[in-house]
Amino acid sequence: MSDSSPAPTAATPVLDVWCELQCPDCRTALDDVRALRARYGDRLELRLRHFPLEKHKHSFAAAQAAEEAVEQGRGWAYVEAVLARVEELDRRGEAFLVEVAGELGLDAEEFDTALIDGRHILIVDADQAEGKAIGVTGTPTYVIGGERLDGGKSQEGLRERVEEIADRLLAE
Repeated sequence: MSDSSPAPTAATPVLDVWCELQCPDCRTALDDVRALRARYGDRLELRLRHFPLEKHKHSFAAAQAAEEAVEQGRGWAYVEAVLARVEELDRRGEAFLVEVAGELGLDAEEFDTALIDGRHILIVDADQAEGKAIGVTGTPTYVIGGERLDGGKSQEGLRERVEEIADRLLAE
């Protein structure tokens, strides 16, 4: 998922961030994601990939809502706003997802409709299937340069590892 940044060139390394919007570990990982975006800008394409976990009952709806936010041009802003309030998502579910859209100046009615008509389900399903196929078991998980880095157990040293790989790919 990228908002309105210019299309990356073929040489732009891609960092897939497998994430779940009801996951407290993903909220912690936001600091790393922000730091990576600040350090690399357009030289590194960050893509949000959805991996909703069954133990979190609102995570599938949240993934769909994030895709609606992408369509409305505020994907990362929406993801950050929802992750910042994981506990509220736990308690309030879809009403909270629509409310956050409104707070960000997005078309909240369209969010509500998107959650009802399921227009983004295929994207979320495809991400989840791909994640399972490459061995993602929890969130956050990063994939860059063919390497999978699992942040679900510990995020210690992960950003440094991502930077090492990104620097190597950019130097090639």
